[in-house]
Amino acid sequence: MPDAEHAPEAGAGRVPEAGAEHVPEAGAGRVPEAGVRRAAEIDAGRVRKPGEARTPDPARTSKTARTSKTVRVREAGGDRRFASSLITAGSAVLVLVAVAVVFAPLLSAWGPEEIDPLASLAPPGGAHPLGTDLNGMDVWSRVLHAARLDIGIAVAAVALAVVAGSLVGLVAGYRGGWPDDVLMRVLDVFQAFPTFILALAVAALLGGGTANLVVVIALVNAPAYARLVRAEVRSIRELPFVEASRVSGSSFWGVLWRHVLPNSLTPVRVIAPLNCGWAMLTLAGLSFLGLGVPVPTAEWGAMISLGTGDVVSGRWWTSVPPGLFLLICVLGFSLLGEGLQERADSTRR
Repeated sequence: MPDAEHAPEAGAGRVPEAGAEHVPEAGAGRVPEAGVRRAAEIDAGRVRKPGEARTPDPARTSKTARTSKTVRVREAGGDRRFASSLITAGSAVLVLVAVAVVFAPLLSAWGPEEIDPLASLAPPGGAHPLGTDLNGMDVWSRVLHAARLDIGIAVAAVALAVVAGSLVGLVAGYRGGWPDDVLMRVLDVFQAFPTFILALAVAALLGGGTANLVVVIALVNAPAYARLVRAEVRSIRELPFVEASRVSGSSFWGVLWRHVLPNSLTPVRVIAPLNCGWAMLTLAGLSFLGLGVPVPTAEWGAMISLGTGDVVSGRWWTSVPPGLFLLICVLGFSLLGEGLQERADSTRR
């Protein structure tokens, strides 16, 4: 028997079975797949190394710029088309109203203050397409002739407000210093009150009448134009062409009239049509409260006021038609103003 100390250890000298494969220990010499992929991407330049600055891709940057420009062009084109549609719609409404105003004597067989004693509060139909009011006056004729007065007062008041406000803003913005401070503090006093409340107070002080209403409505709207023009002038007065005009020897008023004023009225031309609609509402409100045009002059606010009690009794035709015509005119001015504003905004973009 061989000695115990020379006995081979268990498994020593064992021959592997046929077909048996050598299986390495788990994790021995294996490289993680994620690390392999990242190393390959770094070598290919698709991934930045740690701490390496990002290098912009010229092709991708150019494509992004072209895409952004295309989007902006499309948006600007869409805004311009939308603005053109608003301007067209508002202009069409105002043209129809203007035609009705011009041909009002031909479109009605009755005068605006002519009374039919046999047709007091007559319903629409027959000789009176929109009926008559309590005094027997034809509602259709009064609505058409009232448009002349309402639109005329509104446009005249806004024009006066634009002229007065632009002059104040022009001088304050260009001169600066103490004239600017004094004029702005005066405007602050006017703008401290709600517009319609201020109009009520001034109308009660001056009294009714067409001329006084024009002054009242212009007075409450002029501060807004003054501040608008002042802001434009303060940005324009520092431009090179204005400085060149001053250096060349142009007078103070020459610089204002030739260079500063024409370039500062762009926002005014946009806001003025909108204010025409608000001026019509202010006029109608004053007349509704008895501080506007005296009766029996045809005016939409006064007609609505006189017919308010008839609506409860079912006689809607004394106050609804003037309200609808007022709505249509204000809508036309609003569409025109919004279209001009949209066009100006799209041009800036």
